[in-house]
Amino acid sequence: MKELRSIWWSRGSVVIIDQRLLPKKLKYLRIRTAKEMAKAIKDMAIRGAPAIGVAAAMGLALTAYRCKARNREVFLKRLRRSAEILRATRPTAVNLFWAIERIMKIAEESETVEEIRKNVINEALKMAEEDVETNKKLGRNGAKLIKDGDKILTHCNAGALATVGYGTVLGVIRAAVEQGKSIMVYACETRPKLQGARLTVWELMRDGIKVKLITDNMAAFLMQRGEIDKVIVGADRIIAKTGHVINKIGTLSHAIAAKFYNIPFYIAAPFSSIDFEHNLDEIVIEERDPREVLYVGKERIAPKGTEVWNPAFDITPPELISGIITERGVYRPEELKELSSGAGGRGE
Repeated sequence: MKELRSIWWSRGSVVIIDQRLLPKKLKYLRIRTAKEMAKAIKDMAIRGAPAIGVAAAMGLALTAYRCKARNREVFLKRLRRSAEILRATRPTAVNLFWAIERIMKIAEESETVEEIRKNVINEALKMAEEDVETNKKLGRNGAKLIKDGDKILTHCNAGALATVGYGTVLGVIRAAVEQGKSIMVYACETRPKLQGARLTVWELMRDGIKVKLITDNMAAFLMQRGEIDKVIVGADRIIAKTGHVINKIGTLSHAIAAKFYNIPFYIAAPFSSIDFEHNLDEIVIEERDPREVLYVGKERIAPKGTEVWNPAFDITPPELISGIITERGVYRPEELKELSSGAGGRGE
């Protein structure tokens, strides 16, 4: 399998795959400023919780690279301004805020302008490499749960495109395939942005892994027919205090159906997706443009004047979750609150 990367640093700019155009066109965007990066995140040219975390870190690295200020406080002020712009892009995924906090901590602890510049850029690059290694460890841990011949249902895209590389859910699948296991993946289309149809299927076909596309409302019927052995999905935020998982809208429906049919339902996500600080009622669920629901591509599918509710995520309670696969091992949801926060919890 040829390694796929969604984002990388290139001579003072950042290159990303424009995921809005897949699978029709593989196009790369060159990002030069934090504002451009913020727009790319908000417009979902780059998406996926781990990927937007690293993208935000690299957005700050771009500010550090281009800032001409010689005064330390002025330099930090510009970094803080960029951090605020990046924080305002998408409210739900915890990785975005975790990454910004990690970069800003490094910046604030640096003594001179040149140290800030060097340390911020190096930390962002380090985070990108860490992400790939984290996903590979996570993948190996998850592959232990996969049997030869398993048929796996997944939702949205938690692959290389949702991370820097290798992927979380697709990292588990890739690791199982690398171990010689035969896997069939059922990919839900994932309305309204169709990340499953456009991105997950594209990734798996690219790697020669067996995949079959279904609409979101076919999943329960497949389970009823005995065609699904396991469900594995990603996470944009996991609430450590309660074990609730916030993930792409539609996840909850699959979890309920899997519980009814006694099918294991797993979450695959890095430790950076675990929120040790907030309660569930403090989390903002992002609501997106109604046009995402009213249109498929450029084709309008509902009458003019139609009212729309378009939450990007839903919340799956812990009693529906069989296990949370991370780079450190597989945990039951109730075990998360026992893990220490801060450096121990974040894997820093």
